[in-house]
Amino acid sequence: MPAIADAWDLVRRNLRSQSGAKVFDQWLKPAVLATGSDAETVRIGLPSPFMTNYVKSHFGDRLRLEFRQVLPSVRSVIVETSTAALTPASANDESPATATAPAPTPPRVLSAERPIAAAPARPARDGERFAFDQRFTFDRFVADATNQVAFNAARLVAAEGPVRFSPLYLHGATGQGKTHLAHAIGHAFLATHPSASAIYMPAERFMFEFVKAVRERDTFAFKARLRSVDLLVIDDLQFIAGKDATQEECFHTVNEFMTMGKRLVICADRSPRMLEGIDSKLVGRLASGLVADIRPPEYALRRAILAAKLADMPQVSVPDEVLELLAMRITANIRELEGALNRLVAYAQLIGEEVTMDFALQTLGEVLKGPQKRITIDEIQKAVSAHFEVKQLDLVSERRAVAIARPRQIAMYLAKKLTTRSLPEIGRKFGNRDHSTVIHAVRRIEELRDKDREIDTAVRGLLRQLEG
Repeated sequence: MPAIADAWDLVRRNLRSQSGAKVFDQWLKPAVLATGSDAETVRIGLPSPFMTNYVKSHFGDRLRLEFRQVLPSVRSVIVETSTAALTPASANDESPATATAPAPTPPRVLSAERPIAAAPARPARDGERFAFDQRFTFDRFVADATNQVAFNAARLVAAEGPVRFSPLYLHGATGQGKTHLAHAIGHAFLATHPSASAIYMPAERFMFEFVKAVRERDTFAFKARLRSVDLLVIDDLQFIAGKDATQEECFHTVNEFMTMGKRLVICADRSPRMLEGIDSKLVGRLASGLVADIRPPEYALRRAILAAKLADMPQVSVPDEVLELLAMRITANIRELEGALNRLVAYAQLIGEEVTMDFALQTLGEVLKGPQKRITIDEIQKAVSAHFEVKQLDLVSERRAVAIARPRQIAMYLAKKLTTRSLPEIGRKFGNRDHSTVIHAVRRIEELRDKDREIDTAVRGLLRQLEG
């Protein structure tokens, strides 16, 4: 079992890989292992109360999960403000983040991290961070029926021409792609409007900046800075619930953008009418724009996202069966899905192992087990026979009529996708058939799903029914 200091080093590497260099350097790199940490209780210190609150709310669960992956004895992770975190990180902690060199004449981008009293917008200098994350663009967003409306609306907001609707309100559960679309809008808008200005600002940062401006009696600069831009993106709006003064300022900002016909994008974890602790005036303004939801990803989207992410790792080899395992077991959160792939690849590289099914199960055992429903072949056969109105006994019989053979092949396909049973075991459950028959059935259904809408719809419906 690794020592607590070694575990912290590994956790930092994993977090950097999962969250990206920019986010890691801003929020997690200053964190230190605080005095009093032991094998059961880990204490993480940060240099300011603001950073402490942010890391606690955004990374608290992830820190606990990461430590328990490395040290199963860890029961809790305490994030606190510590003077020890004020000392610079050692030079060998992480290599510097690779930054994309700015264009000779970059667009005006106002960073949400800039102090309130900063000078008016100007071209970004070398070393200054862009407000929009370079990783998140429309080209890197994988769209399907669960997020197509939100994706198309986001592209329209960023396009040239008059404003189609404002605000655009995107909502969905954590890790579904809202923030990705928010940053993608910024990139595309600035690409099509080179002389324009834009701000991306998390709602928590909005609150912090506004409170600071009030204390310094300089709210005019805060208002002028936000309302002068051509595109404003406010993320995680739910975090200002119960903050009356901040909500009042947010309401006036939203109202100003709508009145002036400028682009405004708001993201939250639920629809406007479902927001708790948010003033009804603000809710009404948000609901008056285009409200687009992002639903939990289905299997096909989860699998496509993994394929797209793996394409960014040209030196890495991950078997299809491992990707299918991740896509089938991690169903609710895209961020966790990508994080699992990152962790799997990082662990393999750190210890010099190949990524195999056994390695994936060993490395991600706790993540893959989770609260997932255990599906049996018998349940699959019952669901398929009910859907196609055939007897369950027919699926294991020798009958070869298409009305029986096709449902049988679909049942074998689902058994391969939804269970950990081997091909010979699946064959035995379908009337002692050879494993080659199962392989043929799986390949046949995969082919038919690409060209037969009825087959694909039936399989999708059965997957939802069995996974639910």
